[in-house]
Amino acid sequence: MWADLGPIGRNPETGGYRRYAWTGADADCRTWFQEQAESRGLAYETDRNGNQWAWLGDPSQGDAVVTGSHLDSVPDGGAFDGPLGVVSSFAALDELRARGARFTKPLAITNFGDEEGARFGLACVGSRLTAGKLTREAAYELRDADGVSLPQAMEAAGYDPSTIGADPERLARIGAFVELHVEQGRALALSGSGSAAGSGDAVGIASAIWPHGRWRFDFRGEANHAGTTRLVDRRDPMLSYAETVLAARREAELAGAVATFGKIAVEPNGVNAIPSLVRGWLDSRAADQATLDTVVTAIEKAAREYADRHGIDLDVVRESFTPVVEFEHALRDELGAVLRERTGREVPVLGTGAGHDAGILSGSIPTAMLFVRNPTGVSHSPAEHAAEDDCLAGVQALADVLEGLACR
Repeated sequence: MWADLGPIGRNPETGGYRRYAWTGADADCRTWFQEQAESRGLAYETDRNGNQWAWLGDPSQGDAVVTGSHLDSVPDGGAFDGPLGVVSSFAALDELRARGARFTKPLAITNFGDEEGARFGLACVGSRLTAGKLTREAAYELRDADGVSLPQAMEAAGYDPSTIGADPERLARIGAFVELHVEQGRALALSGSGSAAGSGDAVGIASAIWPHGRWRFDFRGEANHAGTTRLVDRRDPMLSYAETVLAARREAELAGAVATFGKIAVEPNGVNAIPSLVRGWLDSRAADQATLDTVVTAIEKAAREYADRHGIDLDVVRESFTPVVEFEHALRDELGAVLRERTGREVPVLGTGAGHDAGILSGSIPTAMLFVRNPTGVSHSPAEHAAEDDCLAGVQALADVLEGLACR
């Protein structure tokens, strides 16, 4: 499966993946998912929001156990973020069938659409729509860098956007959702007493997801000639933006949080022109809401001071936000008990600053997550990696968990 999926959407120059929602690469990933489902005799369907489902058993029975993740990527992302969870879900089902497991509940594998938000700027669109955390009206307003709206993109890909929206009937059928994901950090590599792929534990259980959000900063100045305009006469928004980037790093360090300006758009974007507009996107995350509020408020305050100093107009818009997610303790503890019984050891429990579909759905259904060790901690990069032994350990752990939840 990994070899079949690997070439899809891979950029030969960077080695990274460009699997953006409702593009050709996304369509190829969806075809791959459907083929995997049908080759296993699973009932395949696409829901009203474009999420893919592969069912074993009758979903109308209710109390279904669902696993899966996503197949899309950030720009030049790694191979493991998302796809590891989907591939592992199919592999775990294969393992359970090899064990002769008898399912007492329906089981589903899912691929949630547009988890990364690389094209339309909002993460977890598929799961947000399903959970009613993104309205149809707001979804219709989403546009990519070329001005293509989400409905237009869906139509171009052969999907009907008129049906998108909350799907409470589907969620009511689900008793638990367990998402396996490559760890985006090094907590597992630094924990435990060691295993085949290095120090630490191969698999961990998620405790919580930090609150996080995205803010757009629009610095508006005056376009002018780079060679003839005196420095004293300039209203250069790039200066205010650059000072704000440094302020974000400083405030995050003071608070023990993280803050990143990772995307920028400049107008008119000429080498010999002073910009009229610098638009930067801030991503900030912290262990608790109060700390995140403190950091973002301090960054905005600094940005406004820098803008005033240089005669720049500033608008700040919060484009998305996800509050802290505490995964359901009962389900989390059940995962820990199952894995402890199978392995004879305690499995590490750790928090994360990365957002996931499991976090979006946690307000609607019981959700949990398994993490597979990432030896370097690098993610959202072509260098993202997990050792094969650790990936196989993740499959075994997921199979154990699904057996404990769906075969009792």
